[in-house]
Amino acid sequence: MAEELPFAEAHFDCVISRYSAHHWHDVPAALREVRRVLKPGGRVLLIDTAGGETPLLDTHLQAVEILRDPSHVRDYSAREWLALFREAGFTATVRKEWPVPIEFSGWIERQRTPPERVAAIHALWSAAPDEVRSFFEVQQDGSFTLQKVLIAAEP
Repeated sequence: MAEELPFAEAHFDCVISRYSAHHWHDVPAALREVRRVLKPGGRVLLIDTAGGETPLLDTHLQAVEILRDPSHVRDYSAREWLALFREAGFTATVRKEWPVPIEFSGWIERQRTPPERVAAIHALWSAAPDEVRSFFEVQQDGSFTLQKVLIAAEP
């Protein structure tokens, strides 16, 4: 659990999280733990899917993610990540944001998403407003694009 890291204080020069943070149940507690195990002068690098910057985009993304993977908790926007890091005592910056095309059939197969949830995702994309479908570049087969974010932080 990211909220209870089994390491001594000031143990690491660098802490890296790659595509796990959207499964953390208590992000503020996890970031406090990261700070605790980080040596003075250490760095944090976090890469994850970025949540939507508007409530409409964010709501659709979170719904699709939870339907695909029940262990999903939340994709945070870059702005939310910066605030969470700041609250945990870090200075953080967005180093990069980029789009990643998601091929639908492989995406759901990797998670073994049940057929009824796959149908629900298709229905959600089909019924989404044009703004949502355009932003996520939703294709006829359900493929779409997700935004990724790289955050660098220091205590």
